[in-house]
Amino acid sequence: VQLQAYGGGLVQPGGSLRLSCAVNGSIFSLNAMDWYRQASGKQRELVASITSAGTTEYADFVKGRFTVSIDNAKNTEYLQMNSLEPEDTAVYYCSAAVTLEIPVLGRYDYHYWGQGTLVTVSS
Repeated sequence: VQLQAYGGGLVQPGGSLRLSCAVNGSIFSLNAMDWYRQASGKQRELVASITSAGTTEYADFVKGRFTVSIDNAKNTEYLQMNSLEPEDTAVYYCSAAVTLEIPVLGRYDYHYWGQGTLVTVSS
């Protein structure tokens, strides 16, 4: 199972970007997906979460500006980022909580990380 995140880039303050993250590989179920970010010299922080049922949570610093969504048929989550600010500059990582079905052994829960995509907000 691998996560592929893409959609980062350079955008001016006030602009928008849409990040995508696809879960590739054979899974029994996709349970939840998250977006984290890590700015240079800072710790990784949670940006937004979404369950397969569509329940969402956001960090206070993105509420009203970012929207997370999920396409269960495609095992893909999205992060629509509007009104971007220079402080949003960071590497954005996606993660996924999945259940795998392993022959004979049964079902097990795993957590995977994507490789990160750089978002730079600058004029």
